[in-house]
Amino acid sequence: MPRFIAENPGASRGGYDPAARLADFAAARHAFAAGASTPRAWLEERLAVIAAREPGVHAFCHLDLAGARAAADQSTARWKAGRPLSALDGCAVGIKDTIDVRDMPSEMNSPIFKGHVPGHDGACVLALRQAGAVILGKTWVPELALGLPPPTRNPHDPRRTAGASSSGSGAVVGAGMVPVAIGNQTGGSLIRPSSFNGIYGFKPTHGALNIGGMHPIAASQDHIGPMAASLDDAWRTAWEISDRAGGHGGHPGLTGTAEPPRSLRPARLCWLRTLGWAQLDEASRTVFGQLLAALEAAGVGIVEAGNDGAVAELETLLLEADRLSNDIVMYEARWPMAAYVEGRHAGKISETGLARLRRGLAMTAQDYRAALAGRDAIRRAVGAIAARVDGFITFASSGPAPIDGLLDGSQEDRADAHLRTGSRSFLSPWSMVGGPSFSLPLFAVDGMPLGLQLLGAPDSDYRLCAVARWLDETMG
Repeated sequence: MPRFIAENPGASRGGYDPAARLADFAAARHAFAAGASTPRAWLEERLAVIAAREPGVHAFCHLDLAGARAAADQSTARWKAGRPLSALDGCAVGIKDTIDVRDMPSEMNSPIFKGHVPGHDGACVLALRQAGAVILGKTWVPELALGLPPPTRNPHDPRRTAGASSSGSGAVVGAGMVPVAIGNQTGGSLIRPSSFNGIYGFKPTHGALNIGGMHPIAASQDHIGPMAASLDDAWRTAWEISDRAGGHGGHPGLTGTAEPPRSLRPARLCWLRTLGWAQLDEASRTVFGQLLAALEAAGVGIVEAGNDGAVAELETLLLEADRLSNDIVMYEARWPMAAYVEGRHAGKISETGLARLRRGLAMTAQDYRAALAGRDAIRRAVGAIAARVDGFITFASSGPAPIDGLLDGSQEDRADAHLRTGSRSFLSPWSMVGGPSFSLPLFAVDGMPLGLQLLGAPDSDYRLCAVARWLDETMG
């Protein structure tokens, strides 16, 4: 149960109960091994939850019930024979609708892809099938992952957004429909909805998980990762993908083991106050202060701008992170996004999406080089500090999920409509750095979940997960 709970005076409360922990896949796996349950029986329990909750949450854009039941029956036979394919065998998984799943629609909430059904799996989906996971369906995304938001509502308060482009994946886990879903992040699209939905998000090092079969936005910042009911589920899912499909862009994949690491108490953590701190409400500031006090009481040193000049310099650099990240993303998104504006697709992208694309189209190669230089400067500053701390901490979102009041998912089509899903200011820095980050559901503000974000240098995923486990066990 999170110990860090606060409310803003007069604020509207959500329905999040921090004492009600989500059921992860571990209990189901143990029941399968003991013969006390089967993957098919467990799947039917998940489908009952979906039937009860999906009408109010709108997280799945496609469900393949027949395919899921057939896969669960095959998993049942393997468990009865004592030959499960992995620790994920029989686990029902949701897949973000930016990633191809064979024989399922891959429409990305856009008329451009209406009726598009790929004949093969994306790399991560194929890896999960090989591990015995049950691919249950596709989760809602904004238009092409950057335009008009989807109809998905927050499972803890339908007046509120479920987050950014991985909102559907966050909501299916947060609502208890499945213990694992796959999301992706280019700016802030995985960690933020993990925070808003009260779940564990894991954005691995850039390149550590194969993104083959994912609709591209910006190659130098596109990540995929698990959103899960527990840290163990998140690590196991990422490991199976990396072990079976490898990384991308020349990256060999995650290091570590299939078993999640043991907890590791950090000696020092660096507290980063980025641009997002100016957007915080008072209750969120209060719970973070409580966390800092608890960490210091546990013997963890806090390195921050007030006692370290290098951190102060990094925070100054990070004030430009939103702008730099957006410039890089929108310049790299010119293909394929700009191609959709031409020919038979003309008129099929919303004004919300077009407004974002125009920034990239207006940029020159020199503008792009300047943004990359800014990103390189941030990476160098992070690397210097990372060598003497055990991780960086900040929020996973700028407060709890905002109320947008759009109960039916309707949306006015305007240039800034995508911002209703929340600020990316806490997320854009590490999308640029390319290091791993975790969202841990340690806070509750105004009756809604709020995540702690733990960040590390590139390729520190396994060790950072060990620190995340200590935080989850000791501070949670």
